[in-house]
Amino acid sequence: MRDLKQLVKAYDVRGVVPDQWDENLSRAFGAAFVQVTGATAIVVGHDMRPSSPSLSRAFAEGAAARGADVTEIGLCSTDQLYYASGKLDLPGAMFTASHNPAQYNGIKMCRAGAAPVGEDTGLADIRDLVQSWIAEDDTVSIPAVDAKPGVLTRQDTLQGYADHLRGLVDLTGIRPLKVAVDAGNGMGGHTVPTVFAGLPLEVVPMYFELDGTFPNHEANPLDPKNLVDLQAKVKEVGADIGLAFDGDADRCFVIDERGEPVSPSAITALVAVRELARAKAAGEERPTIIHNLITSWTVPEVVAEHGGQAVRTRVGHSFIKQRMAETDAVFGGEHSAHYYFRDFWRADTGMLAALHVLAALGGQPGTLSALTEEYDRYAASGEINSEVADQAAKTAEVKAAYASLEGVSVDELDGLTIAGADWWFNLRASNTEPLLRLNVEAKDRAKVAELRDAVLAIVRA
Repeated sequence: MRDLKQLVKAYDVRGVVPDQWDENLSRAFGAAFVQVTGATAIVVGHDMRPSSPSLSRAFAEGAAARGADVTEIGLCSTDQLYYASGKLDLPGAMFTASHNPAQYNGIKMCRAGAAPVGEDTGLADIRDLVQSWIAEDDTVSIPAVDAKPGVLTRQDTLQGYADHLRGLVDLTGIRPLKVAVDAGNGMGGHTVPTVFAGLPLEVVPMYFELDGTFPNHEANPLDPKNLVDLQAKVKEVGADIGLAFDGDADRCFVIDERGEPVSPSAITALVAVRELARAKAAGEERPTIIHNLITSWTVPEVVAEHGGQAVRTRVGHSFIKQRMAETDAVFGGEHSAHYYFRDFWRADTGMLAALHVLAALGGQPGTLSALTEEYDRYAASGEINSEVADQAAKTAEVKAAYASLEGVSVDELDGLTIAGADWWFNLRASNTEPLLRLNVEAKDRAKVAELRDAVLAIVRA
């Protein structure tokens, strides 16, 4: 019997199709989602992967068989699904494997108002229910219920999504900007033309054709090799800025006019300053900004300097959203270029972050590199992945090597964080792949290189 603990992660479903899951399991997830949430109606969307339409439809059928009406919004970005969940006040399911390779697919689920469904907020219950329906021979048998089947309807939410975002950030008065955009053959090619339409932006499109086989490069901007084409294009056309979206377009990476990547932590700090100013203008005394433990030390420093309160949390959208709800935070940012907004149902939207950056850049005469310089105070390694069979054992080895050193602190909020006076590193296991992820930050690049090499020597031994 297949073990769903390999498929259901901390905050979503993610696995290879059809090896780990297929339409039969997706139908079961739809039924279980309705049963656990008690929903009478839901909204479902999907990305451009070849397996997404059939998996999405099977999920909708499973939900409808449990009596829930289903609004299918078809092709969409993940943040467009969150918009639909918030606007329609319905629980939702987004079919995507985000930045993972083409053979993967997954489900990101939320309650009404885009509230997260993670391991501690219903996902484990959904997993266990589906597991109970799987026989020893791996056949899936969903128990029948005495309920009138729900109705499946179609609805287009793209224009409403675009209008909502543009209502949150005013770009009508900015100076004209040339913007190179790499959609990576992902859902940015679907959303960018509508969101940017009519704005003072000259868009230079790259890989806007929807293609879930990712013929040009993986839709994972966190990997530097996937930014090379955009960096070259920015310099070739003299763009003011470059934007790179991941596969489901809920993350956005930024390239400056020199072709250099802008750290997601710097973007978090920049957007935090804008959101703090707006919240304080509305009468909030000390607005809260959420950041995960891998974002730069720059972020809490900048937040404090601008009269805000920074709250540190674990990596992952369900954890960020939960802390935002608990603290009524106005904004949250992660090292992976996920950005969360209170005005967007506390959900993550790279597109709204991009609009903020464009507004900040176009609202003054300087370059993007000059604008972001004050938010780039430390040297960083970026995220370095190592394939490791026993992540726990390797993490324990690293802890043993550093924990007893003088002046060093140990934190295990999420993985292992070791910090000195002017440096830190975090080592944590991936929730979706057999990897250990290392992030290092220090005052200078020499110290970053020293720490990086020392930790990787242990991890990869």
